[in-house]
Amino acid sequence: MSVAKLTQDAVLRIGEVSGVDGRRIYVLVDKNKNVSDMFLDGDILKNISVNSYIEIRKGFLSIIGRVEGEKIDEDYRTNEDRPDAATRNKRILTVALTGYIDERGIFTGGTREMPLLGNEAYILTKKKIHLVHNLVRDNSPSINIAASDGDDVAIDFPIDGLFNSHIAIFGNTGSGKTNTLAALYQELFRTLRERNQIAFEQNTRFVLFDFNGEYTAPACITTAKTVYNLSTRDMAGDKIPMDEDGLLELEVLSILADATDKTQRPFLRRTLRLYKQVQAAHDPQAYVKNILRRRVESVLQMSDKLRAFLLLDYFREILPQEDEHGDPIDLSADLDWHNVSQEFRIKGTNIYLKQSPDRISDTALYRHVEHFVLEPNLLFKLIVFLYLQLIADVLANRAQNDHIIPVINRLKSKKPDIEKLFSLQAHPTFWTSNVVIVNLNRVSLDMKKTLPLLLAKKLYAEHKNLGANQSLTLIIDEAHNILSTESFREAESWKDYRLETFEEIIKEGRKFGVFVTIASQRPNDISPTITSQAHNYFIHRLINERDLNTIASAVSYIDRVTEESIPTLPTGTCIFSGIASQMPLKLTVRPLAVHEQPRSATRAFNDMVPPQ
Repeated sequence: MSVAKLTQDAVLRIGEVSGVDGRRIYVLVDKNKNVSDMFLDGDILKNISVNSYIEIRKGFLSIIGRVEGEKIDEDYRTNEDRPDAATRNKRILTVALTGYIDERGIFTGGTREMPLLGNEAYILTKKKIHLVHNLVRDNSPSINIAASDGDDVAIDFPIDGLFNSHIAIFGNTGSGKTNTLAALYQELFRTLRERNQIAFEQNTRFVLFDFNGEYTAPACITTAKTVYNLSTRDMAGDKIPMDEDGLLELEVLSILADATDKTQRPFLRRTLRLYKQVQAAHDPQAYVKNILRRRVESVLQMSDKLRAFLLLDYFREILPQEDEHGDPIDLSADLDWHNVSQEFRIKGTNIYLKQSPDRISDTALYRHVEHFVLEPNLLFKLIVFLYLQLIADVLANRAQNDHIIPVINRLKSKKPDIEKLFSLQAHPTFWTSNVVIVNLNRVSLDMKKTLPLLLAKKLYAEHKNLGANQSLTLIIDEAHNILSTESFREAESWKDYRLETFEEIIKEGRKFGVFVTIASQRPNDISPTITSQAHNYFIHRLINERDLNTIASAVSYIDRVTEESIPTLPTGTCIFSGIASQMPLKLTVRPLAVHEQPRSATRAFNDMVPPQ
């Protein structure tokens, strides 16, 4: 062994194993190594401390452990010269084994062999620290956005193993969570575009749901992106292109109308069947008028007063409110109900319509059908057909009004928002680039919950029909907005449907090349199924006890010392743990350049009120 090697080992040696208790190892530190820093070949090495890695040499095997704690033991001695007790302090390190470096120089997580008493312990050189933190194998493509905390060793993340998995990024406001998300995907896009721009743009697709408008800056994440700045406050916002058939899909309508499975979805299915039947007719408007006339004849011959007057109200929703002269019209002005015979009659006469159905054509309601116009507006037509189908269902005792009318009212209330958010086109093109940012900052609260679900489900269904070597990545910032289990603004059944949809995507999507990245400051609010299904975690500072318990239960391979450090992590520092790494790593993510940062910085009063 060379003199240089002996000198290096003498400097790096810190002590020897003094106890073995399962995977917990105790190392007695040499007295001359109780200093904070050491020098080796012109470099300053930090001495061993809690959270540092050490090397325990056993033959040709280097066993790697991490220091979990340290203590001082007092050793009392007596001798003949001094019968009183003399004290000598001993520094003992508590070490947890994390892996080993084999004869080939490859680090592997896990325990292969246990150290023996007396095995020597050493500080890791920068080369071995990099080896322990190396996540990339076989020169596969990688990105670099962070360095190990304390050692400042650059860490490369494998693209395969990290981005072809589900990622969860958690952290309180101001902890650096948004910077981590932006840095990850900015570096991914840059690396893949340099590798093969044509294949990257053709075979990969990314959609980021941005609830606060943080990622819309021109240089944020990538300059080659499509941004949909949506708005329900006015008509000035962008619109998502969609064809008529796409909006008339049962799943899409069910999402827009918050339809329940057992009663309302079957009603929507019947309505769509009626709509397609009418649209296939030679003259759709004449077809609808004939349907309306038949419905009027059936209603005016009813014997149930409550249902009859209820259906008259539905005709008022369908037919024009004015006559041919532009004057308001009362559709039941010439009708009267006879309580004894339980039927309609023409007011002021003895003409009972159930007994004389041929006189129904004389009523104002029947005659006013002629003035009905089937507007080209899709949502207008859809609402007309919903009422037509409801009238038919009530007449046939197929549906209860109380069960169905809420879905129509919800669709009517969302009609203005839908018209502001969607643009119906013959050949819609959502993917004008393979990176799309959906800015929901100016969208109403109801549509903030509805639109991501609608788009995610639609894009997921479309992607499953694509061939191999295609990927779709859904990125959901502030994911608690749509994945929360604590929402009280919606019906329980609708909340369950929304969560089940995303749970299906995150559980089944990977086999189809669909990957999900979620970022949230409240992991406890997110569905446990979704949280636990993530494969890789970036955990920034979390303080709330319930959030910490969620992390502890979801991330089973995080150790105690790492878990206890989460509430005190500085801004920009996080714990990375998952299938891409063999052990938890404490990282410092490099901040992005100012023009590339998301708009999530905390506003300072010093900037808002500068000195005069």
